[in-house]
Amino acid sequence: MKTISLNIDKALGVITKKQVDALEPKVKNGLEMLHKGTGMGSDFLGWLHLPSSIKEAELKDIEKTAAQLRKCKAVVVIGIGGSYLGTKAVVEAMNNSFDWLQKKRKNPVVLYAGHNIGEDYLSELCEALKDTKFGIINISKSGTTTEPAIAFRVLKKLLEKNVGKKESKECIVAITDKARGALRTLADKEGYKTFIIPDDVGGRFSVLTPVGLLPIAVAGISIRDLVKGAVDMEKATDEKVPFAQNIASIYAATRNALYAKGKKVEILANFHPKMHYIGEWWKQLYGESEGKDGKGIFPASVDFTTDLHSMGQWIQEGERIIFETVISVEKPDTRMTVPTDKADLDGLNYLAGKRIDEVNKMAELGTQLAHIDGGVPNIKITMPELNAYYIGQLFYFFEKACGISGYVLGVNPFDQPGVEAYKKNMFALLNKPGYEKESKAIKAKL
Repeated sequence: MKTISLNIDKALGVITKKQVDALEPKVKNGLEMLHKGTGMGSDFLGWLHLPSSIKEAELKDIEKTAAQLRKCKAVVVIGIGGSYLGTKAVVEAMNNSFDWLQKKRKNPVVLYAGHNIGEDYLSELCEALKDTKFGIINISKSGTTTEPAIAFRVLKKLLEKNVGKKESKECIVAITDKARGALRTLADKEGYKTFIIPDDVGGRFSVLTPVGLLPIAVAGISIRDLVKGAVDMEKATDEKVPFAQNIASIYAATRNALYAKGKKVEILANFHPKMHYIGEWWKQLYGESEGKDGKGIFPASVDFTTDLHSMGQWIQEGERIIFETVISVEKPDTRMTVPTDKADLDGLNYLAGKRIDEVNKMAELGTQLAHIDGGVPNIKITMPELNAYYIGQLFYFFEKACGISGYVLGVNPFDQPGVEAYKKNMFALLNKPGYEKESKAIKAKL
């Protein structure tokens, strides 16, 4: 099988190959800290060898549970951040874009809740699921995170109303801590099927745990191919692989060299409309991992050619603090050509007979050349196809490079202390028990 590839040639100019190579000692040190567990956040390195450690029995258990949930018309994945973004990235990338219009479905519709506190969103979801047998995959280590906890309370009540309390228990799966927390307590009490979120795997690195694998399997996507791709990338980015051949090391070095030259924003761009949520997953991975201690490249994402008609102007001629990482998919799944039109009023007959993907590839190349001419360095990641195997490779590649890059930057890539700031204010404003002092202080401030 092929592997995804990395090309930094079009990032050179603002930086030199010599400057990238000069970071090799720091990158090697970061890679060594990951593999020896000597760096900051070493308690959360369970993702590092996760792909190769997944056992056959675990995959069979996930596939068996997914088959049960596929008997439902819809399955709601309840979770926020890494508890749903990886799943949505894979499902959106792999499913037919118009799957929801198909009358005959092999698999249930996968829906999402608990990733916001939108009253209208949750109300409309409940209305759509009224009188329906649906499944729930509730993902929360503690069971008390506000957004998913509200969603689960509401949807559990609706499901019990729809099918009865006894049958509802067979439609609910909890993915949570192995021993403690509100969701673990409830799951044990009610007898829900459960899977464990490993203690040493943070949410943004959890897509290859049951957090991602179960709902992805429910959607009918091969989790074996996903894991196999990640296993192969785990080998390809091992600490024994020389710097010049290790694409995770080179990517980490290149983006840090660009950052040192004042490129403070990285834009992840794709030319495949099904990759939108891969960009959303990537933003959380790098934003939470690197944005701390007053440091960090700001991660943004765009979908081309769509966003060339909105963000394209700023990227081409705005402040020169950006660089792009472009994900290019070599081969589409289907074949379609531009038809001939006798009148040719739109002037497109010069494209007649050409594959639409060929037009897209020329847009991709033209955009890359224009942005380079406009002072935007470009890194290119090439995927042979958009399938589960190569998505597994891509995910692990980004995770490995993220860990290395964080250590090169000098931060702990595996914590997210800043996430708690809004929660403390929200709890104080809502008068949550135990926050009386904070409530008084924040009301005085207001």
